[in-house]
Amino acid sequence: MTTSPSSPKKSSSLRTGTSLEPVANRLAAIRKAQGVSQSELATQVGITRQAVYAIEGNQYIPSTKIALQLAGALHCQVEDLFSLQEREVVVEAELLRGESNQKTPMRVKLSQVGGRLLARPMADLGEMLNFVMPADGIIIDEASSKPAKKQAHAKVKLLHAREVIEQGLAIAGCDPALFLAGEHVRKINALSGVTNWTMGSANALRALQRGEVHMAGLHLVDMKSGESNIPYLKRHLRGQDFIGVHFASWVQGLLIQPGNPKRIRTVQDVIKPGVRLINREVGAGARFFLDALVENAGITRETIKGYDHEVTSHLEVARHIRDGMADVGVGIEIAAHYFGLDFIPLREERYDLIMRTDFLNTHPMATRFLDAVVSHPFRREIEALGGYNLNEVGKKLEW
Repeated sequence: MTTSPSSPKKSSSLRTGTSLEPVANRLAAIRKAQGVSQSELATQVGITRQAVYAIEGNQYIPSTKIALQLAGALHCQVEDLFSLQEREVVVEAELLRGESNQKTPMRVKLSQVGGRLLARPMADLGEMLNFVMPADGIIIDEASSKPAKKQAHAKVKLLHAREVIEQGLAIAGCDPALFLAGEHVRKINALSGVTNWTMGSANALRALQRGEVHMAGLHLVDMKSGESNIPYLKRHLRGQDFIGVHFASWVQGLLIQPGNPKRIRTVQDVIKPGVRLINREVGAGARFFLDALVENAGITRETIKGYDHEVTSHLEVARHIRDGMADVGVGIEIAAHYFGLDFIPLREERYDLIMRTDFLNTHPMATRFLDAVVSHPFRREIEALGGYNLNEVGKKLEW
């Protein structure tokens, strides 16, 4: 970059015919648009015409001083003449389509889980997050499954450096506070982030077992013992190499419209004339709870208006009730508070995070994530939302 412009062939740091970086060079276009010849420009800048020719031909990159002189002679900014082009990096990733039917090109979030690079459509994040969260890449070619690969693969043009993707965390669960956890992790390392794929507890655990996410959030209460998560983990993860930590406790109950116009008091009231339920998907902790309540009350599902109307998050349940599309649903207290609904508490539950044992040793952000969720700033912010108890956050589970 300090080589004399009058003798570019003697440069040892620049190779004739190539540039060290992918540079967008608009010198010739701007010079010609102003009616300036190579000789005239060379005279104004104090270099040879051959040097101007070499610069315009990308045979070498001018020094900072020469670049400033060229911009001054042409009455423009250096950035108008030269700028770095983005390096286009294309990778192959496994495509987890979820509910999306979008065709290519498709915006996706990428996550490195073990030795797998996984792509999920941004649309699976939901209506709002699809438009406010930046994508990691764009699918430019979706290849059908190969005989040796059961999972569909796609070519993805990266929008971020690979390092950013490798330091990200993918969590499956239904707690909206996990998005805030991601922001606190980013304070520790600006390259990292957390993507929370909203899904019910059982589905989240299955995604973890399939190696599609780094962590799964769980809130499944055993109706006989009243114990959260441990009985379910004993049945489904016994003998497998997983660990868990407590995240928060919350209260789950009935979300109802402000003022309770339908006079709903207990689960038996969901079969009242004119009462419409909004339900969670199969596998969600709220769905397990509702089904147990309905069974204990001797109610048949066919008598519940709206039982088959399903959404995939606590916030969606609350939004449907606020907007008058339903009268009642099972969900967490924080969702009721956020949407200004009334709430009938039914039980306290633990929300725990489950992960593979080797995750703590292999992922660069594992311990930093756990440090972030036990930090005082994070705890203060979550508790300020209302409806959360973080007294035992970070406590290891035993099963």
